[in-house]
Amino acid sequence: MPLTIVHVVDDRWLIEPSSWRDSFKRSGDKLLEAASARIGDLFHIDVATELLIGSVSASLGQYARNTAPMVVGSGSPHLGGTLTDRALQKAGASEGPVAVVAAIDDYQDRHGVVVGVDGSEHSLRAVAFAAAEADRDGQELTVLHAYSAPEPSTDAGLAPAELRRLINDQERLILAETIAGLRVSYPDLAVKKVSVPHKEPVRALVEASFKARLLVLGSRGRGGFSRLLLGSTVHGVLTHITCPTIVIPPGHASDQR
Repeated sequence: MPLTIVHVVDDRWLIEPSSWRDSFKRSGDKLLEAASARIGDLFHIDVATELLIGSVSASLGQYARNTAPMVVGSGSPHLGGTLTDRALQKAGASEGPVAVVAAIDDYQDRHGVVVGVDGSEHSLRAVAFAAAEADRDGQELTVLHAYSAPEPSTDAGLAPAELRRLINDQERLILAETIAGLRVSYPDLAVKKVSVPHKEPVRALVEASFKARLLVLGSRGRGGFSRLLLGSTVHGVLTHITCPTIVIPPGHASDQR
């Protein structure tokens, strides 16, 4: 799969005098040239580059419909979080998968692919994508389902034990149905089911993926409003990102074998 490195020169800065315009363009070309050379040396792959001029979000939008992930950095504290905001914008608005990559130094020591599920169509697409990635890379797939259930220690007398049992049984069934068929599609894939009944989903996902090679999430869950571009769980995870995270948009068809 070809790699294209894109840099956008924000046209808000391209004002007179014209020498400034040329300076920004030259800087962009040098940045792309350096990035291309570095990637080519490290991975020995063909790299294309493209310098765009205009609104950053609008310019990157032309790549948002590709089936291959668009990769953006999670942001830098030295820049006031503006890149993090940009990553959230792209993850929410893209029609294709968006990979948000944090600055980590121990990637080679990380293991496993984690996918968050809740039984929604969005999470089913995320599972399909995560399974394909885990199988391709020879990694174990952890399918994590975190949900709220009455807690005996805090809800004593408010929720009968029978209701708690029914909720837990229903959520376990959701988890089982979510991974149904993976054994057929990926017979050699190691799949681990994790059910977390009394932990907030963002915290559960961040903790589970702390040393993972990849986290995969659907852009919205079963409790989200359809008008929202990015669900609250995905938004929360991306603002506390601990590993490379891919957000799968509605309607995306996974690269299944």
